[in-house]
Amino acid sequence: MLTLEKFEEASERVKEVTLETKLVYSDYFSKQTGNKVYLKPENMQLTGAYKLRGAYYKISTLSEEERAKGLITASAGNHAQGVAFAAKAYGAKATIVMPTTTPLIKVNRTKSYGAEVVLYGDVYDEACAHAYELAEKNGYTFIHPFDDLAVATGQGTIAMEIFKELPLVDYILVPIGGGGLATGVSTLAKMLNPKIKVIGVEPAGANCMQESLKSGKVVTMPSINTIADGTAVQTPGSNIFPYIQKNLDDIITVEDSDLIVAFLDMVENHKMVVENSGLLTVAALKQLDVKDKKIVSILSGGNMDVITMSSIVQHGLIQRDRIFTVSVLLPDKPGMLCKVSQVIAELQGNVIKLEHNQFVSTNRNAAVELRITLEAFGTEHKQQILDALEKEHYRPKLIRTML
Repeated sequence: MLTLEKFEEASERVKEVTLETKLVYSDYFSKQTGNKVYLKPENMQLTGAYKLRGAYYKISTLSEEERAKGLITASAGNHAQGVAFAAKAYGAKATIVMPTTTPLIKVNRTKSYGAEVVLYGDVYDEACAHAYELAEKNGYTFIHPFDDLAVATGQGTIAMEIFKELPLVDYILVPIGGGGLATGVSTLAKMLNPKIKVIGVEPAGANCMQESLKSGKVVTMPSINTIADGTAVQTPGSNIFPYIQKNLDDIITVEDSDLIVAFLDMVENHKMVVENSGLLTVAALKQLDVKDKKIVSILSGGNMDVITMSSIVQHGLIQRDRIFTVSVLLPDKPGMLCKVSQVIAELQGNVIKLEHNQFVSTNRNAAVELRITLEAFGTEHKQQILDALEKEHYRPKLIRTML
């Protein structure tokens, strides 16, 4: 059972290893939504995510014999680091099974805490099945990343901290993968204030909890597809599911494209790197049909490798019309490139890349194609450039931007 006494115990216990992640008031998101929005920056934890809370509390409840057997878990990365860190603190051996698609930064950081890493499967569920096999074969003690009440209790300590800082909070938005964090946070939040609304947020391409709630039982998604790797789970936890049914008020799903925009918002307005799963609650803010409410968005983690970061930034700039590619047709005559460049320069457009194709037409003198990738200030500025090119009869045509 999840009890207030256990939550209080866990809250004191996790202080031994967690950093204080005080709420950050977001002037930007508050103005965007008409609410008072606060961020709970668990991306700033020692291991880069909230998972340390549940892992440490769970391991603290084990007997010496259970820890001596060695610990094992499966994780897409954040729980892996939490278990590895906690195991090291208790002097226990840890084996972590991670999907082969896990970002390199999460793999390396897990190893840095002294854990043995085994890469297996394309998704978390496949890695988890393999971890159970290894646990049975070697006698390890399994630490489930979400379907464990002790783990959920540790994660729920976030709600305790939120209420201490913001007693009159109206809404808490919490990311959902398998459901451990949402279970702990929603259960404790309802104990402290039954009137509070706790909203779970899932990626649209991995909404296993939403489908399970619709069905009234735990269901397995046939496939999942999302850039939010930390919440890419096919089957939610069965042990924690009754608590979700009782305490979660609603679930919002978020498209990957909205996560990309949310990443740019966080970097530009709060100077914080938050991984895609951690951005779910930020991207969901615009879907809340409420005003003048105190809302806390839990930023669950910030472990993102630089290659993924670079890709997200580029795609975000394209989505916001800060980068676009246009094709123009012009005669194959000396000086034409200069004239097109002059039109763009006069409007302060910045050319990134040029591609000149003389063979778009059999009559080169009639038309050659020039593809221009350039930076703009946004949608309005982009349209000004297109209008100027049209006015000069270059017949501009937008094409898919590939950087």
